[in-house]
Amino acid sequence: MNVRRLLLINPNSSTATTAMMVAIAQAVAGDGFEVVGATATRAPPMIMLPEALAAAAAEVVEIALANQAGCVGIIVAAFGDPGLADIRANTTTLAVGIAEAAMLEAAEGGRRFGVATTTSGLMTLIDARVDDLGLTAQYSGVRVTDGDPNLLTANPERLQAALAQVVQTLIARDGAEAVIIGGGPLAQAAMVLQPMFSIPIVAPIPAAVRHIIRVIGSDA
Repeated sequence: MNVRRLLLINPNSSTATTAMMVAIAQAVAGDGFEVVGATATRAPPMIMLPEALAAAAAEVVEIALANQAGCVGIIVAAFGDPGLADIRANTTTLAVGIAEAAMLEAAEGGRRFGVATTTSGLMTLIDARVDDLGLTAQYSGVRVTDGDPNLLTANPERLQAALAQVVQTLIARDGAEAVIIGGGPLAQAAMVLQPMFSIPIVAPIPAAVRHIIRVIGSDA
């Protein structure tokens, strides 16, 4: 079997987060693909502000161009897709951002969708990404967990409970028919939450992998 390579770029500087996201992506991609991770070094461990997300873009592009050889797809694994447009402008390798992929998947069939996340500082950027993709008419909005995002992500049980509460609010108050768990570092929590709800809970890392496979095909 010809194993094809996917490059997953973590714009956050946490290697542990990269390893977690790579493991999730590999499980979704299956045996026909090899997912390799690359971690930014000039960003904070968890990007929480628009300025940090914007600053991460240049390094994301550098990583993509330096490591694209032999890859059939590139995943930008921060919820905001930093550097994605410039990657696409400078390479012919298929590139997708996890926010883009998750939003397109959540909106399938005309569904009304919302975003649950931990980072209030990125809410306006999330709204803007929805608008960029032409999905505003289907968007129920973004809601944020209470508390310090760093403390939440350090405690998986508390993180899952906090996100579950936000998901329930998005469904009950905002009429969301699908909810995205918005953030690369939240990938494991997103997987845990999926079976807890009757509506689709979209995990961005798997959504990005599925997007690439749909475009390039799954056969080796």
